[in-house]
Amino acid sequence: MPLRIAIAQINATVGDFVGNRARILDFAQRAREQGAHLLLTPELALCGYPPEDLLLRNDFLAACERELVALAASLQGIAVLVGHPEKRGACCYNAATLISDGARVATYYKQRLPSYEVFDEERYFDSGEGPCVLTLRGVRCGVNICADVWEAGAADLARQAGAELLLVLNASPYHIGKRERRTEVLRQRIAATGLPVVYANLAGGQDELVFDGGSFVLDSRGTVCCQLPQFEEALAVFELVDGEPQPGTIVPAPCLEAEVYQALVLGVRDYLGKNGFPGAIIGLSGGIDSALTLCVAVDALGADRVRAVMMPSPYTAAISLSDSREMVRLLGVRYDEIAIEPAMQTFAGMLAEQFAGLPADTTEENLQARIRGMILMAISNKTGSLVLTTGNKSEMAVGYCTLYGDMAGGFAVIKDIAKTLVYRLARWRNTRSYAIPERIISRPPSAELKPGQTDQDSLPPYEILDAIVEAYMEKDLSPREIIARGFAEADVRRVVHLLKISEYKRRQAPIGIRVTQRGFGKDWRYPITNRYRDTF
Repeated sequence: MPLRIAIAQINATVGDFVGNRARILDFAQRAREQGAHLLLTPELALCGYPPEDLLLRNDFLAACERELVALAASLQGIAVLVGHPEKRGACCYNAATLISDGARVATYYKQRLPSYEVFDEERYFDSGEGPCVLTLRGVRCGVNICADVWEAGAADLARQAGAELLLVLNASPYHIGKRERRTEVLRQRIAATGLPVVYANLAGGQDELVFDGGSFVLDSRGTVCCQLPQFEEALAVFELVDGEPQPGTIVPAPCLEAEVYQALVLGVRDYLGKNGFPGAIIGLSGGIDSALTLCVAVDALGADRVRAVMMPSPYTAAISLSDSREMVRLLGVRYDEIAIEPAMQTFAGMLAEQFAGLPADTTEENLQARIRGMILMAISNKTGSLVLTTGNKSEMAVGYCTLYGDMAGGFAVIKDIAKTLVYRLARWRNTRSYAIPERIISRPPSAELKPGQTDQDSLPPYEILDAIVEAYMEKDLSPREIIARGFAEADVRRVVHLLKISEYKRRQAPIGIRVTQRGFGKDWRYPITNRYRDTF
């Protein structure tokens, strides 16, 4: 008697109980029409993930309970394993409940509560104890939730309780290499327990996190039997025969550039869409960063919802203007040019007495960036569209950005994209359709805030800068260890120093999409006031 299981790779929105319930019901109906007996949803699918401090509100938990009751009453002809928070006395659990024929059959409480990287579950949840094994059409199915399978223990308990198959609900956020790592970890659980695994993951953007889906099924040998796409909602139904999952659709993995680009597109689409912004505004400069940001915005929202504004100064190169005009023509977005020289002259006059006898320096350069930021924010206020900032991870690391200038905006699209990766993504995007003029990619990067300026006037080459930032910030290597890898001590000293003194800027930056294992956001919590100095 085969068991047919459906995986619901849904895009849940935090706090949208009614919308999330409707999504689950829609997937359940479609799964039932395909002959499925069970629908597996992602972790906390009913309330969205991560709800963060909403979980500290009793009214939030009560609303979730009401929706769970409503969901159960609406389900017919198919069992659903749904993720939700559950309050029991003084405790709150990350739960998964099997609903069948309008009733709650059983509930499992997550045992491993991660408090590393972007996770903070020990702040909100209590740990569950003991396994939960469900019998469906004669098959004994153990239940785990996300972090339960990232180490030994919970899956072993399910096996000891008689489970023949492991159902895993997940809200596993994306970072580069995460897809492969998930498969590797689940194969470790299979090697220890002999249990086939069904892995259902959330898909969608939630603030700085992107959940990439990529749900899958592994048989008892660790072979992939079914693989869902990444970065989109999907439904897949497979059959279990004699205890083994049967082969189904396998969507191949994209290349790294395609994967990261899709993460950016989904992050932008959901941040603006779920928060109700009518469109996006981008300050175009003729440089690579704003060009990539513009492409992502157009691919996420459509050209009709994106507006580009070029704000030339006396230092803006003619090729920057011509390349920007060519790019907006290729993409078909609204384009405006607003010269900032009149504002520069006005500010120079206003501040002449204050600056008398002092040489020109970065103050005048920063004024240009702040004039541009003020213009973009004024248009944003008037239209309701959100300003997307264009700074990359390399710049955020070393403070090569201006507070209240190019950092002004509501969402930092490429905040976690190193400069070297920016170039790779730009070249990949042009393979889909030519959108970024080749000269934008090939010319030396420059902020164009003074004559003849290039980024490498004050920074190491980006290949070196990015490697040092990755080693120190993402891998926690010491300066000595980085130097031992062959980097010049002077470069390491400079980059580490700039990274440390720029923390106050990063705290005031808009949130941005996380694509690496450690971004400047939830998983970077360094004090601003900090006298610790590394040993060289």
